[in-house]
Amino acid sequence: MIFDVLTRAWHSPEQLGFELAEGIRSGARRPGGIDGTVGSHTRAIDCIGCALVHGFKSQALSAVIPHEFVADIVGRQPQRLAGIAGIDPMSPSWSEDLDHAKKLGLVGVNISPSAQGFHPTHSTAMRFYDRCEKESLPIFVARPGIFTPAMILEYDRPAPWDEVARSFPALKIVLSEIGSPWIDETIALLAKHPGIYADTSAIASQSWRLYTSLLQAHEAGVLEKIFFGSGFPFGSPAAAVEAIYSLNSYALGTNLPSIPRAALRLIVERNPILTLGMKAPLLIGIQSGGGNDTAANSPATPTSADRSDFRASSSSFRR
Repeated sequence: MIFDVLTRAWHSPEQLGFELAEGIRSGARRPGGIDGTVGSHTRAIDCIGCALVHGFKSQALSAVIPHEFVADIVGRQPQRLAGIAGIDPMSPSWSEDLDHAKKLGLVGVNISPSAQGFHPTHSTAMRFYDRCEKESLPIFVARPGIFTPAMILEYDRPAPWDEVARSFPALKIVLSEIGSPWIDETIALLAKHPGIYADTSAIASQSWRLYTSLLQAHEAGVLEKIFFGSGFPFGSPAAAVEAIYSLNSYALGTNLPSIPRAALRLIVERNPILTLGMKAPLLIGIQSGGGNDTAANSPATPTSADRSDFRASSSSFRR
């Protein structure tokens, strides 16, 4: 079964703030524009098994995708979806926001230091991490899709998460986009800290960068700490799956190394609910009372790197 750890949806782009909305409405990074509506989200995830739906909040950008909105989407397909709360650690109400998210059944938190205007080791943020660690809530560190002039690039660097992981060793942290453009730093963190993971969102649409990043992770022995993420609506789950299964085409007829197909399959099928210890309802493919990753037990996903049948019928991937 395919698990997508990073998808978003909204009523309108303005929920991400004026600057981001302007970029989205101009069709940034995708011909034909970006459609993040609930209907588009539902259609996009039809080809996969389960997905995490992320909220977003930023005082700095006047942005909010509310907990209730995320919970409503999850409630439509509770066996397939789980919700991640958008929390701004710089908001005076972050503790109350977290309480509310938990009451709605959301099972993790999403933060974006560059969009929320704080260094990852800010003292207030450290108090936020302390609570997340105590309550076993994983933190997903992700940009809301595109950059705007107001966002602070240096706060996106993965390296400061070394101090966070040393301070909170039981905290689970997922760095989106494998920390792009600082992929080397992310690979080092994955190797160093048991609680740090990464996902493929955004770079899944950049096939050469995806190939070199996953190859680097494979050679460093940390490929098992990377989740599949499409980054919808800034990326398509169908296209992202096809990109991963097609990566070894770069090595055909060359001296370039390839990545074992079984390892690529495990990225696509890695179960974040079990791996990160999230307290989510029973999802498709998770056996009650069992502790094994679904990927270890699922024989269903095709392993061929040539995914021509995926183009014809992407729904065949869902199990």
